[in-house]
Amino acid sequence: MIKVLIADDQAMVRQGFGALLAAQDDIVVVGDAADGEAAVTETRRLDPDVVLMDVRMPKLDGLAATRRLLGGRPDGDDGRPRVLILTTFDLDDYVYEALRAGASGFLLKDAPAADLVQAVRVVAAGEALLAPAVTRRLIAEFAARPHTDRPRPTVLNALTPRETDVLRLIARGRSNQEIAAELVVAEQTVKTHIGRILAKLHLRDRAQAVVLAYETGLVAVGE
Repeated sequence: MIKVLIADDQAMVRQGFGALLAAQDDIVVVGDAADGEAAVTETRRLDPDVVLMDVRMPKLDGLAATRRLLGGRPDGDDGRPRVLILTTFDLDDYVYEALRAGASGFLLKDAPAADLVQAVRVVAAGEALLAPAVTRRLIAEFAARPHTDRPRPTVLNALTPRETDVLRLIARGRSNQEIAAELVVAEQTVKTHIGRILAKLHLRDRAQAVVLAYETGLVAVGE
């Protein structure tokens, strides 16, 4: 069973999402929280697999709560939950920073119910949730903002030319199937390349790979 905690300052959102997820055979809602501080406290107490984290909450916003839970490091590998950011706006200022803080992806609150259920399953399984059309715009927008701690392009030197090609296509929102077709290789080969990319660059998933690709300039803003 996938244990989920819902953090949102709107009671109707918590109840609605809770009822939807509780109706699934493989998901159990272990708790909820109405603000960021409660989200951190309840997550540590209840040990969920996935936290649905609203961006804008009182006392502590979703970004700060995510940082407190994950410390900016990969989640899911050492007992920490995977955080799925919930947002009303597809270009919310906090979402890009949340990905940098270690969140596994984001979901718009007005997404279809089936998308929410699938999102929980995807991040619980260790994958990143990247809605290509929205994520490309979001990452490009916020990658364009100056960061004093941007990684240097030299970190990509560890990759082979083919791995670099794969990373570039990931950052452009391509699926594994699309990458395989473009590079004329088997889909399993693409998965192998991605695994090596994540290992070499010490990244958790595709979300962090996309962030790194933009931050190092491998993919230019607007491509």
